[in-house]
Amino acid sequence: MMDFCLLDILTALLLTVGCFLGISGGVGLYRLPDFFTRQHATGVTDSVCSFAILFALMLQAGFTLVSVKLCFVLVFLIVTSTTATHALAKTALKKGIRPLLGREDKR
Repeated sequence: MMDFCLLDILTALLLTVGCFLGISGGVGLYRLPDFFTRQHATGVTDSVCSFAILFALMLQAGFTLVSVKLCFVLVFLIVTSTTATHALAKTALKKGIRPLLGREDKR
């Protein structure tokens, strides 16, 4: 019989949530109608997905130097992901791309 501890169950749950959010962000990138909603889908799911997966890895690593490095990676990913999403949206607005704002896409 397999012996599971609470740490392994929590890790598996966080990895599952992280993978689901990563896949849903990819689906959102493919299915959503315009640039800004695609940016929103990928930006939000990327931040939460990376948090869930890296936190699960930190739980498995314990309180070691590995978990400190994973924490630095997490902070770097959250800062750069949100900054890149903001920069892309701002550049798109400057280039004349406008959000749909409730109208249908005429493609």
